[in-house]
Amino acid sequence: MAAIASLLIVLTMSLFVTRIAAMALMLTGMSSEAARFQARSAFTGVGYTTGEAEDVVGHPVRRRIVMMLMPLGNLGVGAVVATLILAVMEAAESETWWLNLLATAAGMFVLWLAASNRFLERHLNRLISWVLRRWGNFEVRDYVAILQLQGDYAVSELLVEPDDWLAEKTLIELKLPREGVLVLGVRRGKGSYLGAPTADMKVHAGDTLILYGLVERIEDLDQRRQGKQGDEAHQEAVEEHEEDLEEQEQLDEKIQQRREPDGS
Repeated sequence: MAAIASLLIVLTMSLFVTRIAAMALMLTGMSSEAARFQARSAFTGVGYTTGEAEDVVGHPVRRRIVMMLMPLGNLGVGAVVATLILAVMEAAESETWWLNLLATAAGMFVLWLAASNRFLERHLNRLISWVLRRWGNFEVRDYVAILQLQGDYAVSELLVEPDDWLAEKTLIELKLPREGVLVLGVRRGKGSYLGAPTADMKVHAGDTLILYGLVERIEDLDQRRQGKQGDEAHQEAVEEHEEDLEEQEQLDEKIQQRREPDGS
């Protein structure tokens, strides 16, 4: 059982490392889908040659993140293979090999459930983002990459896919400002760019939206799919933004009350 426990621990650490790297890449302005792909590609050493990979190489901070991820990936893949071999050998020598096999399958299933749980992922992303912003230095401003702005807000890209909640709706139908997300521009799939789009502009699959808002909210929007669940996620985001606005108003009132006695 020791080998099986080691295997599950190594897999958990590998998932956690790639999640941290993906969040670090997102903090530089990379879309969540591209960030996850590049983090997993660098960790496994696959090395796909894509446009996003060129964006990583051309950006000093993204390049540093990937450089740190590559040796960790080599260690992680080697550790997974070694512990997997030990687990198989331990199971073969055991009379209750089927129990070991069942425990391994159950552990991997639990890991898969945890990795695909949106609630857990959302809160884990918030924690990772807070840690990276507090002790990391990812806010590099240059003319090549999309700018990372102050606080938890950023300008980021979002590629619209056919099954996305955003697809085939006008901006006025999406009501993204109610979520605290602004559309700064749209790059059409054919290459044309629309700056400061109007409310009646329709978003099509293949478009790339240039968005401004909270990093975690843009990431949630990127993962939102069509249908009832997408509509419910939109309403939930609207309510969260309204709560944020109320907190900001209360904070402003407290600041104003403190200033009034001083006559300032």
